[in-house]
Amino acid sequence: MQKIDFTNTEIAFNDKTNGDLAWAKHLFTIIKSPLMVKTGKHLLNIALTIRFPIRWIVKPTLYRHFVGGETIDKCLPRVEKLSNSKVKSILDYSVEGADSEKAFNAVFDEIVRTIEITAQNPNVEFAVFKPTALVFPDILKKSGFDNVDLSELETKGLDNFISRVDQLCQIAHDRDVKLLIDAEDVWYQQSIDNVVVAMMKKYNGKKPIVWNTWQMYRTDRLQNLDETFQNARNDNYFVGVKFVRGAYMEKERKRAITGKYPSPIHPNKEATDKAYDDGLTLAMENIDICEIFNGTHNENSVQLLVNRIENKKLEPNDSRIWFSQLYGMSDHISYNLAHAGYNVVKYIPYGPVRSVAPYLIRRAEENTSIKGQTNRELSLLLQELKRRKKEL
Repeated sequence: MQKIDFTNTEIAFNDKTNGDLAWAKHLFTIIKSPLMVKTGKHLLNIALTIRFPIRWIVKPTLYRHFVGGETIDKCLPRVEKLSNSKVKSILDYSVEGADSEKAFNAVFDEIVRTIEITAQNPNVEFAVFKPTALVFPDILKKSGFDNVDLSELETKGLDNFISRVDQLCQIAHDRDVKLLIDAEDVWYQQSIDNVVVAMMKKYNGKKPIVWNTWQMYRTDRLQNLDETFQNARNDNYFVGVKFVRGAYMEKERKRAITGKYPSPIHPNKEATDKAYDDGLTLAMENIDICEIFNGTHNENSVQLLVNRIENKKLEPNDSRIWFSQLYGMSDHISYNLAHAGYNVVKYIPYGPVRSVAPYLIRRAEENTSIKGQTNRELSLLLQELKRRKKEL
């Protein structure tokens, strides 16, 4: 059984200069502190609310490390650099907070551009979009529940959202581009799932063009995944499965307490890890009708899928199976996997500094909250700097 060596920093940081490593070490040292991240989030939210200029402080710090640039063109040198290490890219327009039909249409147009560049550039593997960037979130919340009447204006907004998603899926289908649809908060997700399933039935007759996202920290997702596979077999379509652990844990739990309903999130990390790994195993058992996107920074879940690939006697670069990590994080996983011959893709967020700020806040919080994440990044950076120093 092949064991991936995630500690090989020479491979992991092959395309980084000493200056790059020193900078990353400095940044992760800062965001290692929960107090620093909490204070920074508070101040950044205030700055965003009062429209205080933030570019001067955000762009040379968090933005520089976790974001590809403000435009697609600014990202392309990073795409090319990653490709030199056999790592593909996803261009993720990470603008949040659109609040009008005009703004939704502008985001739609940008997503179309990402689909087009994905079709044209062999180093860009998937296109992606965030559903709440195309509709008022409250419409998704209301439309996801039975027996809730929408106003005429809300019905029109929902129809516009479905039309936008349908058009994006049609364009992706016509360009033969795999289109990831990100997951959202629990109270929006049912409505999103309804739309995505309809799109899978419409466009996934021959292969997975439309991909849904399963947040496995939810207690109901494993059963939902199993039902999805059963329905796909019955209705003769393929399923694109993107796995993530989840991005809204604290918000989900607080809302459950306030609303006095059971938390939709697993009670602890161990239960989430088990659900995630069980999901990977279930998907591999259905690999004849699905393709897998393993979006994780967890080394155990990566190794588990490597083992499942070997158990099924599949090639490491089987086109149905992809591993993914976020740009600026877990290069020790991405680069060592790619070096071993597996399909790897990095999520590269892009967009104007102010509009991407909420994404950056989540990245800082994620690195602080995930047990051992920042310490792991720091220890590997220090290990590589020490190795290079010895070579001098």
